[in-house]
Amino acid sequence: MNAVEIEQAITDLVEQPFDPAEFPYAFLAAFDNKETTIKRLRAGASNKSDLGGVLQTSNIHILTCEAGQVPTALKALKNSPTTAKAKAKFILATDGVDFEAEDLSSGETVACAFVKQRLKMTR
Repeated sequence: MNAVEIEQAITDLVEQPFDPAEFPYAFLAAFDNKETTIKRLRAGASNKSDLGGVLQTSNIHILTCEAGQVPTALKALKNSPTTAKAKAKFILATDGVDFEAEDLSSGETVACAFVKQRLKMTR
């Protein structure tokens, strides 16, 4: 999947009604994760999140949360022992209104309105 295809997949995702239960899997699919990987995460076989989110080992820990709780959720992801244990490179929290993510290796962060995120994901 190239950058243009990923950008289109993210655009399509944020233009749909926000479904907190489905969002983590749709987000991973937008980045060309295999259906088998997503099925294993859904089943819990490879999802080891201690926060009720979705944790893909060596990649990302995603947590959807109640409205207004995005900064708190991102902090919980960052402080989660399983985030470190799984060697997640990124953390992401959203309530469908706000979106915050952090690259744990560089410390670079993104915080914006959920819909506007489509413009920033490929930068």
